[in-house]
Amino acid sequence: MPTPPIRGGLRRLGARAAAAVLVLASALALGCSLLPGPNVEQYAAERPQLDLPAFFAGTTQAWGMFQDRGGVVKRRFVVHIDGQGSGDAFELDEHFVYNDGMLQQRRWHLQRGADGLWRGRADDVVGEALGQVRGNALHWTYTLRLPVGNSSYDIACDDWMFLLDEHTMINRTRMSKFGIEVGQVTLFFRKPA
Repeated sequence: MPTPPIRGGLRRLGARAAAAVLVLASALALGCSLLPGPNVEQYAAERPQLDLPAFFAGTTQAWGMFQDRGGVVKRRFVVHIDGQGSGDAFELDEHFVYNDGMLQQRRWHLQRGADGLWRGRADDVVGEALGQVRGNALHWTYTLRLPVGNSSYDIACDDWMFLLDEHTMINRTRMSKFGIEVGQVTLFFRKPA
């Protein structure tokens, strides 16, 4: 029996409405990922004032974890950091010990430019890391080359550090590939009192 025109029209409208809802949901999801994040300038008045060379001079310990984009903790690690230098140039020698026993080292070479931006290089950083300090915050952006099996992936890192007191700093890094978040790293830094 043929469908009466009104019911067929509702079916077509239902399919169109479902498609419209799908398009709207996709646009909202994309829009949320494009929303502007915090701007480092908004932390300019926050105290204590972050002085990178002063905070990282000598020995610093850090504890952290990597969570996948679903929030599941995939790895935990401890980092021993030795910092040398002062003023506009210094080096950080980081030694990672992961919960699965893997060891890793990264040596950062950091330089503050005349424009006030910090620039950093390390063997597993593609190109140059750029950072800006305002108040108690540091905002870094860089691309990290991560080994995966017999290959490697270049992962964009959006890195925020916040000084809580003269001995304590918290770091959160969003990691993404092709603009899609793959996970986050959270670190807690502590200097000896």
